[in-house]
Amino acid sequence: MSFSQHPSASDARPLTGNDDAARFASDVPLSGHQDSSGAEPPPRRRGSVELRRRQASVPQSDNMLLDEDDNGAFTRTDPWRVLRIQSEFVEGFGTLADLGPAISVFGSARIARNSQYYAIGEEVGRRLVGSGYAVITGGGPGAMEAANKGACEAGGTSVGLGIELPFEQGMNEWVDLGINFRYFFARKTMFVKYANGFVVLPGGFGTLDELFEAMTLVQTRKVTSFPIVLIGVDYWQPLMDWITGTLLAEGTVSEQDLCLLQLVDTAEEAVRIVAASAGHHSRP
Repeated sequence: MSFSQHPSASDARPLTGNDDAARFASDVPLSGHQDSSGAEPPPRRRGSVELRRRQASVPQSDNMLLDEDDNGAFTRTDPWRVLRIQSEFVEGFGTLADLGPAISVFGSARIARNSQYYAIGEEVGRRLVGSGYAVITGGGPGAMEAANKGACEAGGTSVGLGIELPFEQGMNEWVDLGINFRYFFARKTMFVKYANGFVVLPGGFGTLDELFEAMTLVQTRKVTSFPIVLIGVDYWQPLMDWITGTLLAEGTVSEQDLCLLQLVDTAEEAVRIVAASAGHHSRP
């Protein structure tokens, strides 16, 4: 008998257009719980999962990979998203593993280049490089651009960790080492894991998000001796007043938690503080 005449699983019974299981190997029943003889399908494995009875009738993984009509559908499933998330961590870890001492600098993307805070951001970048640190920012415009510019012009390592957004940014021109992320939580991990401290310029919701997450990690001892310095006393003092007058007064934070933040007005003070304590930071 020639190969073309050899009986196959599909020869065993007529197929219908709705019978998706007809594409599977002969050891997988063509429909439902039982095969045409009424017998249960034999147990089988799908990767590390063991399948029995009705569950053994599901398509084989290779079949779903190779014989799927909607080739793009799987990219919108949670298992595929897990792989994308994993790839972002792998890319970030691999790229930044040898970065060396670094400080993450945060601040608004909307700070104008003629703002006093832009000038302070540039000085922060320069002074951090002068103290032996790489500078990590979100890679965008405004305060982030200022810190990257200062670091780049000082001959240091200028890192940008970008994020996919519906507005604003692309990587600013002063970033020498840039990584773009889809997911905020993967990006946030890099900000903390590869930094020895935070310097925070005036900013909005994104800056506050990064600030309070860092405070929570220090408060819960996920990271230790991690300095967080806010630049701009006039800008940040109302926030500190609210923390003291409301959170502390209501007992939702402790007096010790107030020590997590230090307020200064100059780049010189900020860099001096992080440089003095960042060496004691234990990376997560």
